[in-house]
Amino acid sequence: MQVQVNTDKNIHGGETLALRVKTAVDARLKRFSDHVTRVEAHLSDENAHKSSGADKKCVLEARPAGLKPLAVTHVADNMAQAINGAAEKLERVLDSTFGQLNTVKGRTPTGREEVL
Repeated sequence: MQVQVNTDKNIHGGETLALRVKTAVDARLKRFSDHVTRVEAHLSDENAHKSSGADKKCVLEARPAGLKPLAVTHVADNMAQAINGAAEKLERVLDSTFGQLNTVKGRTPTGREEVL
């Protein structure tokens, strides 16, 4: 799974920031690596140089093989919280997406009928 990091002109961090994003994404999404070809991270500072609370934004867009892209957004006080929050949200979205694909109405992912 490839992780691509994009930042706006107000975000600085270079390779250190890119490594932080890759580490957070790999930690949360490692189990989906066979199904997701690429994750794009878009990092931005909503209020530029003003310090007014939650203004760091991380948008993560996953590219599952054979499916439409899935995107999540998390805004926080600092970039680390924004990255981790977005990675957590993307994990839940991928869980839901792949869970729905593996579940046929009235059957479990193993193919056995559900016992009520």
